[in-house]
Amino acid sequence: MQKLYPEVIERDAHSMRNSDLTPNTLKVLQTLIRHGYKAYAVGGCVRDKLMGKDPKDFDVVTNATPDQIKACFRNCRLIGRRFRLAHITYGREIIEVATFRGHHDSADIIESVSANDIRSDAKKPPSKVSKLDVSSKAMRKAGELLSSKSDTGQLTRDNIFGSIEEDAARRDFTFNALYFDVEDESILDFADGMESIGTRKIVMIGDPQLRFREDPVRMIRAIRFACKLHMQLPLALSNSIKQNAHLMTNIPPARLFEEVSKLLLSGYGAVTFECLLMHNLLTPLFPLLTPLLTDVNSKEYQFVLLMLKNTDNRIHNEQRITPAFLYAAFLWYPMEERAQERMFDAAMPLHDAINLASADVLFQQSRRIMIPKRFSIPVREIWGLQLRLQKRQGRRCLQLLDHPRFRAAYDFLLLRGNVEGGDLYEAAQWWTSFQEVSEKARISMINELPNSSPRKRRKRKAAP
Repeated sequence: MQKLYPEVIERDAHSMRNSDLTPNTLKVLQTLIRHGYKAYAVGGCVRDKLMGKDPKDFDVVTNATPDQIKACFRNCRLIGRRFRLAHITYGREIIEVATFRGHHDSADIIESVSANDIRSDAKKPPSKVSKLDVSSKAMRKAGELLSSKSDTGQLTRDNIFGSIEEDAARRDFTFNALYFDVEDESILDFADGMESIGTRKIVMIGDPQLRFREDPVRMIRAIRFACKLHMQLPLALSNSIKQNAHLMTNIPPARLFEEVSKLLLSGYGAVTFECLLMHNLLTPLFPLLTPLLTDVNSKEYQFVLLMLKNTDNRIHNEQRITPAFLYAAFLWYPMEERAQERMFDAAMPLHDAINLASADVLFQQSRRIMIPKRFSIPVREIWGLQLRLQKRQGRRCLQLLDHPRFRAAYDFLLLRGNVEGGDLYEAAQWWTSFQEVSEKARISMINELPNSSPRKRRKRKAAP
């Protein structure tokens, strides 16, 4: 892999300052430097500030190993097997600290094995161990503990540490290889990242085919940056994403939940959705939904797009959002289709069909994106309330208003009504009015419902 060398951009030639970091990020950097290590703010916080945006993520990189980082902070815990990281916690704020990554060639692996591992082999009688044996075992152990790749070339473990130059070469895009030095407020630019920011073009470090095989998530990161930062995807990079989109199926479902949340809940979900579809990336993420999106004028396509536009507006207006609503919308029509199949094939009531189809669809989706229970349970509740909101059964309407998922289910019905029209639209408008009127007017609205007349008691026949 290529080795990069930095251009030093002095303090007066850029707009970033120490005050742009959170106090705790600055504290972490200064503590590491005080202990004799090199440490820099890197990635998103530098990129966003230089692009005129307020940074939200603050990542730190250092030449200290994870164990050395932990020794510097009492409030530190080490996480991850695939990437060994340090999380330093200050209340709700977590500062993520990574060690400089190195290259994955044989020399790096040998150097990464501790001397103790080799000395333990050297204790064997000389006749039973050679230098080649020691080297081979060191290589095998390093492959198991520090670095490993799948058959497709994907990095499944990446704990080879190196220099800052190697770390820069290991980063995905040129604008993410910008390192901010808090000691003199200069920026180290290893890959012409400043030029990428100036031209608004996404440029990958290294060969895109190889880099996407190493970590397919880089493809959806490219889409996210293009949409969120209003940057251009060069044609060659765009074509490479389309060709390698199938590699996303190799990513563990648990990892994809966070990545997809960042992707679609960043305030630019609608344009991101269309970009994912264009680059063949929606199929490996939502295999149940994609077959229903062949026509941009279909209710399925319009429903998802309208939901994402509304979510984007809520984010820009600093209103609350939840991933549960996102997944409820993405999987609603696949679930509805399964429920209809069960109704006709097994002749079961709609309510039971929806319950079984909900479990089935969420299970199938979890094989691609693992949805935590704190979100999958609300998804099922939103779906389950749709039938009750549509029927509007007498005084049960008053009880529904107190249901903890009523607001989310109502918003969901409103979206469906706006897309599908007809009875759904009429029911959504009824609920809109029902929430706004007085208690007395609510009783009147309930009495006017077609199915609100009191049920007549059946007279018992007299005993013979």
